[in-house]
Amino acid sequence: ETYSDRPRSATVADIWEAYRKHLGEKPTAKTMLYTGKAILPMFGAHLPENIDQQMCQTYDRSRRYEGKSQGTIWTELGHLQSALKFGKKEKMLIGDLPHVWRPAKPETDKRILNVGEIRRLIDSAHAPHIRLALILLTGTAARVGAALDLTWDRVDFEQGTINLRIADSATRKGRAIVPMNNSTRAALTVAREAALSDYVIEHAGKQIGCIRKGVSGAIERSGIGHVTIHELRHTAAVHMLSAGTSIEKVAQVLGHSNTAITYRTYARFLPQHMQDAVDVLDFMSLKRG
Repeated sequence: ETYSDRPRSATVADIWEAYRKHLGEKPTAKTMLYTGKAILPMFGAHLPENIDQQMCQTYDRSRRYEGKSQGTIWTELGHLQSALKFGKKEKMLIGDLPHVWRPAKPETDKRILNVGEIRRLIDSAHAPHIRLALILLTGTAARVGAALDLTWDRVDFEQGTINLRIADSATRKGRAIVPMNNSTRAALTVAREAALSDYVIEHAGKQIGCIRKGVSGAIERSGIGHVTIHELRHTAAVHMLSAGTSIEKVAQVLGHSNTAITYRTYARFLPQHMQDAVDVLDFMSLKRG
């Protein structure tokens, strides 16, 4: 028997668990164990067609009352939305895909490191695999998952490229094929000679699943203050844009599907890119015709 043979949709709880299992070893699957503890008590027993804006807004109010941030609620309802999309694709629900209302995604202040801070951070990495990871993250603007997934067969020293994509295209976020810069090439060359496995980021011949502890130690020793691993990607993007790199090229390096995503994320960090526009409005300095 398939879900499409049944007279009604599966419950949200059934779809949620099926989607989580479908994600396998991806980080989101683990995260959904925690977001599910919040989502499922309210939504789990319902059929997808019962979900409406009022229910989502009630959830929003209850979570805020519990002291949860807007960003947390946005993420939780986003997981619900993703699960229902999966359920629709797998014919686990009938009828139209319900709209999952979410509060606006909050703007966050991203920490952007300067050149000196980046160098201090890399120099403060005691373990070779952490140092290599930091050079990759800052030198390619890669996401952490892409760097940890990277295997040597996708590092082309002859062409000077790093293919951050994986063959099965199973990742939810876009990945790119990026050129090596001199620092990245040098670090990869040394690592390749000492490699004990197929993975670029390895320790004792084994793939690394998480580098947060090692990176946190480097951050603390560097004395640069608080910064998250993901902010290294933002740092790389802003440095490219600040150097005059076109938004189209930056979007390609970041693996964005279109430049609108890049504009939306980074334009506010670069008000100077509008300088020529506001110079036109400098009426007191303009010569009168």
